[in-house]
Amino acid sequence: MPENSQNSSVLVVGATGFLGMEICRQLVNAGKKAKALVRPSSDPAKVNALHQLGVEISEGDLKYPASIKKAMDGVGSVISTASSTFSRQEGDSIESVDNNGQLNLVQTAKDARVDQFIFISFYPMPGDFPLQTAKRNVEKKLLESKMNYTILQPAVFMEVWLSPAVGFDFPYSKATIYGEGKNKLSWISLKDVAMIAVASVDNKAARNSVFQLGGPEALSPLEVVRIFENHVGNEFTLEHVPIAALRAQKTSATDSLSESFAGLMLAYAEGDNIDMKETRKVYPFRLTSVTDFVQQVPVEQAI
Repeated sequence: MPENSQNSSVLVVGATGFLGMEICRQLVNAGKKAKALVRPSSDPAKVNALHQLGVEISEGDLKYPASIKKAMDGVGSVISTASSTFSRQEGDSIESVDNNGQLNLVQTAKDARVDQFIFISFYPMPGDFPLQTAKRNVEKKLLESKMNYTILQPAVFMEVWLSPAVGFDFPYSKATIYGEGKNKLSWISLKDVAMIAVASVDNKAARNSVFQLGGPEALSPLEVVRIFENHVGNEFTLEHVPIAALRAQKTSATDSLSESFAGLMLAYAEGDNIDMKETRKVYPFRLTSVTDFVQQVPVEQAI
């Protein structure tokens, strides 16, 4: 297996997801050879989009270690974003994908003598829940693997948490706020996380390091609402979900995904405190602010 070089590929795992697709796009734009691990059941339109970008396609499934060995041929670096949280395919769960599947991937990469493994995790959050446990298990295995590793721990993604999917329904000027909405969060764009992941490839300063990632400014959810209101010209209708309700939801959850979503919402309510000072020395480029992000909102959709 080749050491990292201009002639080796970067394997992106989770390539059909929002973040994985963006990483592939930026790898190609950076002139790097990109390979995508996709499942036989992946959306054909997304696989075709990767192919159109010029990304090499390799089929495999993290749940079946033997199926991913072939994908390691000619690979110098792996970037893994894979998660079951939005995939909803049969047999997918936090245990089978985010934990066991990612552990399979680390072991397979190690056995193939891959030079560098870049893992997209998330910042340490308060409380225990299955998705966080899985992330920490994979980080631990990476630290013990003897591969060169880069662990990226981003804060909340703007594209996820400021979208209708989780109740931030900006086209209709409505927002669900978890907790009081007064604690600050280090909102980050997934495009910036992709940029940092790509900048980590073959970067000696990024090797064997863990980086917490936040955006340029920490803002409370209520401050973010004000920014959106000023942009679209409408006052938002807010619905608050009390912390007590989130705790009850977490306690009563009957599956690991529901428990994890409740854990993530509780972490959102608590806020974070990400210091980017050291990280910016390795990744000095301009980061997207919430104000930048809101410029993408189509004002004509707001009512």
